[in-house]
Amino acid sequence: MVSGLQANQGKIGVAIVGTGFGQKVHIPAFQAHHRTEIVAIYHRDIDKAKAIAEANNIPHACDSIADIVALPEVQAVSIATPPFLHYEMAKTVLQAGKHLLLEKPVTLNVAEAQELYQLAQRQGVIAIVDFEFRFVPGWQLFAELLSSGYAGNPRLIRIDWLGSSRADTSRPWNWYSSQEKGGGALGSLGSHAFDYIHWLFGPVRRLNAHLTTAIPERVDSTSGKLKPVETDDTCMLSLELANGTPCQVTISAVVHASRTHWVEVYGDRGTLVLGSDNQKDYIHGFRVWGSHPGEPLTEIEIPQRLLFPQDYSDGRICAFLRVVDQWVQGIDQQKQIVPSLKEGIYSQLLMDLSHQSHTTGNWVDVPNLA
Repeated sequence: MVSGLQANQGKIGVAIVGTGFGQKVHIPAFQAHHRTEIVAIYHRDIDKAKAIAEANNIPHACDSIADIVALPEVQAVSIATPPFLHYEMAKTVLQAGKHLLLEKPVTLNVAEAQELYQLAQRQGVIAIVDFEFRFVPGWQLFAELLSSGYAGNPRLIRIDWLGSSRADTSRPWNWYSSQEKGGGALGSLGSHAFDYIHWLFGPVRRLNAHLTTAIPERVDSTSGKLKPVETDDTCMLSLELANGTPCQVTISAVVHASRTHWVEVYGDRGTLVLGSDNQKDYIHGFRVWGSHPGEPLTEIEIPQRLLFPQDYSDGRICAFLRVVDQWVQGIDQQKQIVPSLKEGIYSQLLMDLSHQSHTTGNWVDVPNLA
């Protein structure tokens, strides 16, 4: 059982596991937050771990999770490794009684996600998932307008998330192309979409999914030979929400689109649109528009109280800092927060059912997890 820090009792010692996204986003964010201190870094190659630790003034470098959690200075662990490593790593962290921040998708299947959630509950630790769109100013305004009834009862929801991150056919084969390692656009982007759909619009009653792969082979950098891509790069999803509202979701990582990420809500009282054209930064650039019947669509200014207090050139740091802040508050108060592993379970469930729907070619009912 963990002995949580009480409010304002000093800095929380954090270990960072994973050094891709971890180096770009986690390290600068934890270094910037006034209540966290990075005390250890993990990389499977100890020499690389030591080099990253030295470059960032981090006292401990480790090449095993067991060594990380054995450090008394480590009170919390942030995991930013590929999805296939999440379950075992997170399990080790939770069993050691350490607080957990986990990147999405949380696991490879819903059974693993449920096990981690139950373990966190038993251990009395605070576990959060990096569902960062909940913390982006434009999204927060959009959520407030929806809940205030601006659009009334939704009659149709349309979501397009279109990008070109995987469009280059010369991009080499890696874990993202492997089904058993949790790759694919559904895991990378759909995990976020399923979370924010639940947050903004409520649970899903049933779904239908069609997953395709536009680039079926990529060069394996080790052998230099073409290797088959097992994962999706485009997803067409039809959802029926619990309240009966139809929701159409289009996700692609292989298209050159000007409208990159848009959410449109058409209700009986009005229309609300959230969108960004910023291809280079998926956090910055979101704007909100609204209209009522007979009126033109007009931009709605994001209020100062929702804006990021400090800007970073990489918008992901801005949003992640807010996730960290939420986590720290939960640790201080020893109180479960949102988005927790419970939200991770729901996102994972919808991903599992999407694969099932694609395989069978049928609509799939979504069980109630409440």
